[in-house]
Amino acid sequence: MTEESSITRTSMSPAPPVQSRNPLHGLTLQAILTALVDRYGWADLAQRIPIRCFSSDPSLASSLKFLRKTPWAREKVESLYLFMLREARRASAPDTPR
Repeated sequence: MTEESSITRTSMSPAPPVQSRNPLHGLTLQAILTALVDRYGWADLAQRIPIRCFSSDPSLASSLKFLRKTPWAREKVESLYLFMLREARRASAPDTPR
């Protein structure tokens, strides 16, 4: 393969999709979990998502380790975070008369 053909191939690759409407884009799992713990606390978080790392001697480090290795649990945490954002948006939106 010549140098010219390798340049052409890389410049032809599609750009990654823009995720401007994805509220999770650019957020780390640590930021998401910290926001949930600040909002709900460990006890309420453990009731909402029954995972042992939230109920038995919870810590940010152990929870992050578990969530990074367990896709189904991470999805539940991300889903609860999105729910929290929707609730906050509803609470701050002015009531519209019907």
